Amino acid sequence: MSLSLLPDNPGAWTYRTWADLMAITREERERLQLEAVRISFARLRGRIPALTKLAERQGVERIDRIEDVLPVCFDHRVLKNYPIQIIENRDFARLTSWLDRLTAHDLSRIDLTGLTTIEQWLARLEAFGMLVTYSSGTTGKLSFVPRSRDELGPWKFHFFNVNYAANGVDPWTTRLPTFFPGYRGGYQTMLKMMSLFNVEMAGGEEHYYTLYDSHIPADLMALSGRLQSAEDRGELRELGLDPALLEQRQRMLEQGRRREADMEAWFSRLIDEFRGRRVKIGGTFADLYRVARAGLDKGLSCAFAPGSIVAGGGGMKGYKDAPDDWEEQVRHFFGVDRLGNQYGFSECIGNAPLCEHDFFHLPPYSVPLLMDANGAALPREGVQKGRLVLVDPIPQSYWGGFTSGDEVTMHWEEDCACGWKSPRIAKTIRRFAENEGGDDKITCAGSQAAYNEFMAFVSGEG
Repeated sequence: MSLSLLPDNPGAWTYRTWADLMAITREERERLQLEAVRISFARLRGRIPALTKLAERQGVERIDRIEDVLPVCFDHRVLKNYPIQIIENRDFARLTSWLDRLTAHDLSRIDLTGLTTIEQWLARLEAFGMLVTYSSGTTGKLSFVPRSRDELGPWKFHFFNVNYAANGVDPWTTRLPTFFPGYRGGYQTMLKMMSLFNVEMAGGEEHYYTLYDSHIPADLMALSGRLQSAEDRGELRELGLDPALLEQRQRMLEQGRRREADMEAWFSRLIDEFRGRRVKIGGTFADLYRVARAGLDKGLSCAFAPGSIVAGGGGMKGYKDAPDDWEEQVRHFFGVDRLGNQYGFSECIGNAPLCEHDFFHLPPYSVPLLMDANGAALPREGVQKGRLVLVDPIPQSYWGGFTSGDEVTMHWEEDCACGWKSPRIAKTIRRFAENEGGDDKITCAGSQAAYNEFMAFVSGEG
């Protein structure tokens, strides 16, 4: 199928329907992807200092085959490769200078006067035109994604379309009251996406229900380890933080201690209030299972109208010893036939929805490769297991090529019974940190010494 897509504008691909994108032939898709990646690299190579440095050190001047992109894909940890002292000292000039190496925009033009918190820094970036979000891993160190309003349109269209694909309800025409068992906002990537897109999908703020009306300050996430250590030593006030921030931390700690009870009471109220109506319920699968299990233990079940949506993510992270049939229990309690699910990571716009045969299907603007343990590209055919590399050719603000920390099983042949034609990832996805005793060691394509030099450059030490 030919959609007359333009390789120099992959952001516009997101404006097509999911059905149309999943009907593109493999030959056409891979031709478009190679040309889109080639154009993106050529455009950004001299505009993003980090990419310029890496390309020079790895000797990559152009992309002729899709495998040529591997040596210039960033380790996923590059987005948190700053000295932690910058955060602890709230040195916003150095933090901005660090982020400036990762974006095509000139952040030196931003007025940093009067900033005292990371939250204020992120708001100042947003006022400038950036949409910088953060995610946090097991280390607690924040990764900052240098996205801007240049990507907002494609990001929104993809979000709407991938939710349609994952849930079966068209969010462009059907607005459903939405329940989210978390905080109302913040700059954390998922929360920012909720406020940018999910509120509109719900039909407005008055139809978007969250467990807590507050939001999570980035400072609490960034300094969580140091705050706890200082509290243990009785030195919390000596950190010189805004007293209001410390008060908010105390409120959030108290909320954390009673969260399960709060969540159960909150859901019970909504379940009763929206009885007989179509709704959308989102959250982590661990939270959704907690609610379902508590309700089932009391002999309860929901009575929402047919066509309601339950969508989750994050697997059962945070829930120990979940039963094998936890998904069936969640479906039974909430009264839905399927659970919407997506796979992706913060650095790339294109999430992959789960089809009814338990495969995550990648959109054409998420270009996948697999690496073996030595950093070499695995064949793009049959069934392969390896480290996932994704290249997103949509961004104009930052380079979209990232080597993930995930081991996946990729099915390259387009023979899924669901009918979607795209590379697909089996549901069993593992973090390399878990497989390797907590140490995610990436053997990079090209010269390891050159890559180490690049990482030092990004951190400001090279």
